[in-house]
Amino acid sequence: MEHQLNEHNKKENRPMHTAEHILNGTMVKMFSCGRHVSAHVERTKSKLDYDFPRPLTDEETRAIEARVNEVIAADLPVTEEFATQDEVADRFPLERLPEGASDTVRIVHVGDYDECLCAGDHVSHTAEIGTFRISSTRYQDGRLRIVFRLS
Repeated sequence: MEHQLNEHNKKENRPMHTAEHILNGTMVKMFSCGRHVSAHVERTKSKLDYDFPRPLTDEETRAIEARVNEVIAADLPVTEEFATQDEVADRFPLERLPEGASDTVRIVHVGDYDECLCAGDHVSHTAEIGTFRISSTRYQDGRLRIVFRLS
């Protein structure tokens, strides 16, 4: 069945974009924070900003990096499902959808580790991502920035 979605005008780097999903899932699971509030995902390095109450410790940074790499190494399938906004309103924050979004949405699953609404490009299995490395973190005025790279 062909689903009608809004046009997506950005071509993401598939490994980097899928790593973004895994990092988001890890932050939610480890710290009960929300998903990123802003993102800049590029081929060589990416930045995600979170509403967060404090800086990360070095130990926490290493633990995040290790957990993301465990998920990548698990070679989880990256799959999609389609639903209407009404069908997923209790699972996802629809206010993050762009204005005028189509009624049909795509949910991207990284195994059973993470799921979110997304119109972007992804790898088909997490082992295609490579190694995840946090380059730096910065905390300022209630925002935590995590900069990461893949190799």
